[in-house]
Amino acid sequence: MTKVVITGGSGLLGPSVVQEFLDHGYEVLNVDQKHPANPLCKTIIMDLTDLGEVYGVLEGADAVVHLAAIPVAYSHPNEVTFRNNVMSTYNILEAAGALGIKKAVISSSEASYGFVFTKHNLEPLYVPIDEEHPRFPEDSYGLSKIINEQTAEAIHQRTGMQIVSLRLGNIIAPHMYANFLDFIHKPELRKPILWSYIDARDAATAYRLAVEKGEIGIAAVNIAADNSSMDITSMELMETCFPNVVDFREPIQGYETLLSNKKAKEVLGWQPVHNWRDYVNINEEE
Repeated sequence: MTKVVITGGSGLLGPSVVQEFLDHGYEVLNVDQKHPANPLCKTIIMDLTDLGEVYGVLEGADAVVHLAAIPVAYSHPNEVTFRNNVMSTYNILEAAGALGIKKAVISSSEASYGFVFTKHNLEPLYVPIDEEHPRFPEDSYGLSKIINEQTAEAIHQRTGMQIVSLRLGNIIAPHMYANFLDFIHKPELRKPILWSYIDARDAATAYRLAVEKGEIGIAAVNIAADNSSMDITSMELMETCFPNVVDFREPIQGYETLLSNKKAKEVLGWQPVHNWRDYVNINEEE
């Protein structure tokens, strides 16, 4: 049985990722700073910024999936967010490479493009935003994600370990669909994330495929649903909130995502299947 260590398995996304690997026959160890509300596997409480502890929990693992992080900007002092997110990721990849682990998946973010936490009304240069779009984060969270991807590149170069960075859109766990009626007709509320979202279960599938898929080497891919989180067409959203953006790299005709997921489909063979419209009764708002 293949053993995978999942960091941050007690968080918002963690239970879906743990369950995904368990459902596909993996031995799973969760490492976190807290126990999960509903335990699915063994959990070890540890500090990922301590390299010695990281070596200990990764011993005997075949793959590591790194979810743990301070998940937003400005919830902690900037230097705390940066130090935690950068050092925990460095320690995970450094130890995994030294131990001969062949596969790692780390959690990057759409925030690395800079729009999510901008204080200066940063706008996209074009849409849909793909992985080649320039990244201009002003905050330590988005910056930490760029540094983590560069760390992955360096350790891949040194060890040959396959490392996939998933640039996640807004994570939606199943219970969170109850909140959609509060914003689906209010463009400004989700403008900073370009109205993107990703069901936690679809994200979990991407993590598993990133472990199972071979010959990737090093890659960073956006992970987003095929559609936006709004009941307003994507072109109308752009015209309302980003009227100065005129570079459209793909036809924008309906409710399609403005955070491109094409590369993830090509590299991982991944396909999101959960659509918020299947879980939200739009007529309830009326």
